[in-house]
Amino acid sequence: MFKDLKTNKNIFILLIFLLGIFLGMHTTFILMDFPNSNNNNVIAEVNSIYIAETEQENAVIKAVQKSIPSVVSIIVEKTSGVIYDERLEKDPFERFFRDLIPEDRNTLEKIGAGTGFIVSEDGLIMTNKHVVSDEKAVYSILTNEGETFKVEVLAKNPVQDIAILRIQDVQDRRFKPLKLGDSSVLNLGQSVIAIGNALGEFQNTVSVGVVSGLQRNIVAQGNNTIETLEDIIQTDAAINRGNSGGPLLNLRGEVIGINTAVSMDGENISFAVPINKAKRDVEQVLIQGKIAYPFLGIKYLVLNDEYAKELNLNVNYGALIADEPLSITPNSPAEKAELKEGDIILEFDHQKISTKNTLAKIIQDYFPGQEIEIKVLRNEKEFLINVVLGDWNDF
Repeated sequence: MFKDLKTNKNIFILLIFLLGIFLGMHTTFILMDFPNSNNNNVIAEVNSIYIAETEQENAVIKAVQKSIPSVVSIIVEKTSGVIYDERLEKDPFERFFRDLIPEDRNTLEKIGAGTGFIVSEDGLIMTNKHVVSDEKAVYSILTNEGETFKVEVLAKNPVQDIAILRIQDVQDRRFKPLKLGDSSVLNLGQSVIAIGNALGEFQNTVSVGVVSGLQRNIVAQGNNTIETLEDIIQTDAAINRGNSGGPLLNLRGEVIGINTAVSMDGENISFAVPINKAKRDVEQVLIQGKIAYPFLGIKYLVLNDEYAKELNLNVNYGALIADEPLSITPNSPAEKAELKEGDIILEFDHQKISTKNTLAKIIQDYFPGQEIEIKVLRNEKEFLINVVLGDWNDF
């Protein structure tokens, strides 16, 4: 009898155990079957709130959220007819391959991409000149909200890699511009943020780095153009093809540079045009509808110790006007001021010309029409002359 009771007791305990497992599984299935239950809502809300680990991380997140609505992707397109004609210019034998002849010459085809950012409420956009250098291309933008607008190229800086565009057909629409900072107060090691259309495919890609160099001089190449860029910002923030023209920001979300180039020979070496070089371009476009850049009209060599020794000169600074034909542009301010081949311009408006303070760097702070005093060395004699600067667009 006791044996039967013991057996029944064991059976009873086993049944309770199995019932417990069943109820546990059933409760689990109920929770899984109702993802919108209160418990899951609490879990979802907790997971959706991210708290930055550091003050810097928090500053980066806020700057990006603040800036991204004002950053746009620039789409570069050409009609199939223009593309076909350009192929014929390179290879005339293509005309014999009828399958290459476009059925509709007006169909637009994407040929490139870049980045820009809005700088005025009425739709002015700043970007790199090389992004919009093709006169036969059609340009449009894609906003962060997914809207597409046609844009007009208003002006290109003749010396800097800067261009100003305007959004078309928007009438009274107001846009959110980025605030332009001050690139003259940058420090090495300062944190920066780059935003751009990476590789022309990934819109509003964000990368973070530091200012790793200031006042760099580089030779940039792209879109069949070669330019010497002076006083450029160097950063290790990743900048890729398609990022050109995008903003380089400080942690306050202010633009301190325009992303323009990346070194192909090294890793984490990128460059940006200081925003202070572009501020007056925006002002001029708003007032005059164009970028007016001062023009002197000479080909020159910036002297240093090496050139002074090689050329047997008594000075190791200044701008030596090349002793060759057309080193002085006909009818230019330089010709009107009677400058000659072989002259050395020592000072421009009382500023000494050197390898660190080149004539090209100095002159960009002036405007067409200004009369400037320059100090010249000719035949070992120094003298002063006045020159009225011209407009680059006229030559």
